[in-house]
Amino acid sequence: MKDEMNVEIITIGDEILIGQIVDTNSAWMAVRLNQSGFSVVRVTSVKDVKEDIIEAINHAFVRADIVLITGGIGPTKDDITKQTLCDYFGSSLVYSEKVYENIKEVLADRMKFINQLTRLQAMVPDNCVVIQNHRGTAPITWFEKEEKVLVSMPGVPYEMIGAMEQEIIPRLLQRYPDQPFIRHKHFLVSGFSESALAEKLTDWEDGLEPFLKLAYLPAWGIIRLRITGVHASEQLLEQTIEAQSVQLRNLLGAAIVSEKDIPVEEILGEKLKEKGFTLGAAESCTGGAIAQRITRMAGCSAFFKGSVVAYSNDAKKKVLKVREETLNEHGAVSLETVKEMATGVRQVLGSDCAVATSGIAGPAGGSVEKPVGTICVAAVVNDHIEYRTFHFSGGRENVIKRTVNSTLLLLLEMLQDIE
Repeated sequence: MKDEMNVEIITIGDEILIGQIVDTNSAWMAVRLNQSGFSVVRVTSVKDVKEDIIEAINHAFVRADIVLITGGIGPTKDDITKQTLCDYFGSSLVYSEKVYENIKEVLADRMKFINQLTRLQAMVPDNCVVIQNHRGTAPITWFEKEEKVLVSMPGVPYEMIGAMEQEIIPRLLQRYPDQPFIRHKHFLVSGFSESALAEKLTDWEDGLEPFLKLAYLPAWGIIRLRITGVHASEQLLEQTIEAQSVQLRNLLGAAIVSEKDIPVEEILGEKLKEKGFTLGAAESCTGGAIAQRITRMAGCSAFFKGSVVAYSNDAKKKVLKVREETLNEHGAVSLETVKEMATGVRQVLGSDCAVATSGIAGPAGGSVEKPVGTICVAAVVNDHIEYRTFHFSGGRENVIKRTVNSTLLLLLEMLQDIE
């Protein structure tokens, strides 16, 4: 079987290394390259320094057949990638009328006068293939060296995505035909720690075919399992993955909450829409995080009524009708309180389902009886209510994220039991 071609991605820019921006380019590129049969072996980020860029390229060519670079080709003085590549490949910059015409076309609706710095974007290395950037002014350059390829693209995600989809991936597939097929199968599993799940799957995992491998990706109360296969035969690969998936379903049963690699809130949203149910939330310790997770989904208005952030006891009493006796006797962080919060918000919002959270996210506020990380949640479906107490660790943000996931999973579990 022919191995997939290896790709290394190099992102250039001080702004990445000081944390001013997040490198989303590499993640997007890795997904699309993988779908096309190419294997990303490393992602490297370097400063806008000539020596660092050259060192990164030299190392990349040792590991990879294809090197994809983003960033550092703008019109300002700190953008040195183009000149560095000229030096690396022994070329000179020459003026390209085609690139200049493309620049004028791109800027036609934005700029009446093209200044000197923008005009300099039309200077390109004389020993590369120049690919027009139809979304920006910096051209894409394609170099070849000893059967290997280096492509330099803009760092602006919108421009990079256009170049990759329209030009680079099609050209790579033409340049390196007959790539093996790469397929992934995802399972989202709840109710297990990572080690407990690995122990349960030991015999099954040991029996996987050599061209399959399993990855565990834990994330706040849920574990994403990914079966990855690489093979020259697409039919054999897909049949084998499905056969192993059948075995995995038999092993894990209801612990599998989805076979899509999507967030818990999307799984829950699909289930609510399938059943025609609406949802409301009462949030204390999560402070609106449940609502934020749900409302970032397009189409959530089909099932989401809203959220009441009742952080103080006064708000719990006045808005959600939590009884003062409940708060006095059991405290805000108690199963009794979240049960009343859930039933209260369901009545306030007129929803079929409701969830509620109350807890001590930290870093302060805990006690011997209720230490930091103590979380109480409840979920209601029609008149049926379920509730849980959790003890989370890992800092305030981690506690909140785990609380959101655990609350949504509790409701999802209840919905899955409804025919």
